[in-house]
Amino acid sequence: MVTVRTAAHSGTRGEVPPQEAPARAEPVTTTASTAARHTAIAEELADAGRWEQAYEHLRTAIRLLHGQRLPDELDRLRREHAEAREQSRRDALTASYNRRYLDERLVALLEDQTGTTGICVALVDVDHFKQVNDTYGHPFGDRVLQRLVTELDAGLPEGAFCARYGGEEFALVFPGRGLVDVVRICEAARHRIDRHPWHELHRDLRVTVSIGVAHTSDPVSGFERLVGMADDLLYGAKHAGRNAVAYRDEGNGSVCLAGPAAGRRSLR
Repeated sequence: MVTVRTAAHSGTRGEVPPQEAPARAEPVTTTASTAARHTAIAEELADAGRWEQAYEHLRTAIRLLHGQRLPDELDRLRREHAEAREQSRRDALTASYNRRYLDERLVALLEDQTGTTGICVALVDVDHFKQVNDTYGHPFGDRVLQRLVTELDAGLPEGAFCARYGGEEFALVFPGRGLVDVVRICEAARHRIDRHPWHELHRDLRVTVSIGVAHTSDPVSGFERLVGMADDLLYGAKHAGRNAVAYRDEGNGSVCLAGPAAGRRSLR
């Protein structure tokens, strides 16, 4: 006969053996709530202008939702990003491009010259603009600049653009355009501004501009050199009596004036 012994409980008779306490349940985070959290973070980042990080959080949210898309959020963020980027390139007063965009674009254009036509830069300066501000006030002068830019933009060919260089000075950039063509365009712009109905702003107001046009089809050390060439020619137009377009003859290197101003004294 085999006797089976059982282990006796060492505790007091009738006492319930201690049991392990159940593990505390961790809060369950659903996929949907995680995606919502990423979407909220994307909103905050977008409001702060941190677009790349915002996109990453939106992409994560979409992945978590297993193909459920958030087209409205993505479209809105892309639209706001594009608008903010465009605004960062624009001058607040005239809506032309600003100096930052001008510098960046010129660097890219000069590095990417592939044709033989080259690139032209024209600097446009309002003649006696200080007198306009002194006589009529700065808010009035702002309205003059806004109208000026409208006239400059009106004759720009495809691919060209206008940027505010500083104060009452503007740059016109003509990629892939030859000197003769650009001088003609600039002379037409000068004529439009001269004939503009400035009396609509004030009966005694007349506004003219001087323009210097520089051209290169060869690699240059930097965009500063090309802009400097245009600035020198702008000074030549001013020195020759203003309300003129100055350029350098590609044959003999002499400084010439376009249009009716060509009859003035020659420049060197």
